[in-house]
Amino acid sequence: MATTHSKSQPPAKRWRLIGPGLVVAVTGVGAGDLVATMVAGSRYGYTLLWAAVVGCLIKVALAEATGRWHLATGRTVFDGWRTMGRWTTWYFGIYIVVWGFVYGATAMSASGLPLVALFPDGPSLRFWGALAGVLGLLCVWFNRYAVVEKIMMVFAGLMFVVVVGLAVRVGPHLGALGGGLWPTLPDGSVVYTLGLIGGVGGTITLAAYGYWVTAKGWRGPAWLPMMRLDNRIAYLTTGVFVIAMLVVGAELLHSMDIALTSGDRGLLDLGAVLEERFGATTANFFLFGFFAASFSSVIGVWHGVSLLFTDFVVRTRPDRAGRVALEGDRERSLPFRAYLLWLTFPPMGLLFLDQPIGLVITYGVLGAFFMPFLALTLLWLLNTGQVPLRWRNGRVSNLALAGSGVLFLILCVQQIRDLPW
Repeated sequence: MATTHSKSQPPAKRWRLIGPGLVVAVTGVGAGDLVATMVAGSRYGYTLLWAAVVGCLIKVALAEATGRWHLATGRTVFDGWRTMGRWTTWYFGIYIVVWGFVYGATAMSASGLPLVALFPDGPSLRFWGALAGVLGLLCVWFNRYAVVEKIMMVFAGLMFVVVVGLAVRVGPHLGALGGGLWPTLPDGSVVYTLGLIGGVGGTITLAAYGYWVTAKGWRGPAWLPMMRLDNRIAYLTTGVFVIAMLVVGAELLHSMDIALTSGDRGLLDLGAVLEERFGATTANFFLFGFFAASFSSVIGVWHGVSLLFTDFVVRTRPDRAGRVALEGDRERSLPFRAYLLWLTFPPMGLLFLDQPIGLVITYGVLGAFFMPFLALTLLWLLNTGQVPLRWRNGRVSNLALAGSGVLFLILCVQQIRDLPW
């Protein structure tokens, strides 16, 4: 893979190299996560703040485990999955194809929504969504990781300024904010709390973290401290971001008894509330942040999951991967670009049609199983002899991965039950 920093030892000023963690964190926080967090604030005030914090800690553990596997073993996470049996290859192969098709349409639609609101007399949602997909394709097709990381940094900064600025504008209640750190479960909030813990920032892109670490040029155990610093700072930033969204929900929506539409469109409802209370400038500023959250997920997924797919092809069908992929230049390889096209153009058909119910169910079932699959397979792999003894799981890592695996299994059952069978 192309690298941005290939020295064998990290430099003294490590903070200058921070990047892959922010890429995975920003990619994982999409428009739906913003709505979920704000709805938590609108329903329960600051009571579930602790759940959002726990959710960020779980993502730290999962991303750290992925990065540690790559650096300690010199092998990819998919290579590790293959040692567990052929079932992992079959599951992942079906999952990544179906997931990419449906997610492509979902991400493009989410990116188009704020643009339709910003330009109400302009083109339709279908046009803006398709344009977002094509722009994401071009951005990743013609650039390597170093440029993608810089673009994601810009979006991360924009999201942070918009959301934290909005939280300051509505005015958090500091006493209630501190009280929300004490674990409490209001009546009827158990399932919702589990969803908040498991949902924010948790997608297939957590598995892509190790590939971004490699693309950054970090190789070998010497880079483990740098990876951990990168990961912690990224999810600390995400934690501040999530708390800010909860503040907006608690102060702006809970106090006014306003309910948001579920899904990405709930952010349009918030835009209308902001315009009524603070004026059009604040509302438009928020819509730009909405677009940054949605489009950053497009770029992150287009790049990171394409790397995952390329590794899948290289490991399972090296005769089809092509010379470029086998020589290590994954970002210019045939499988990488083929998956980019798969994410972009076939899903555009779903922008013009309601998603077929069978596809929605298949996507929901496969997607529900991925996070427990990731957590539990990492728990297994990082306790085996494939990892040098020094870098295997300790008690804290085992507890975090086992706990998150159980949590995601519960959420998996709940998500499958809620599907429109």
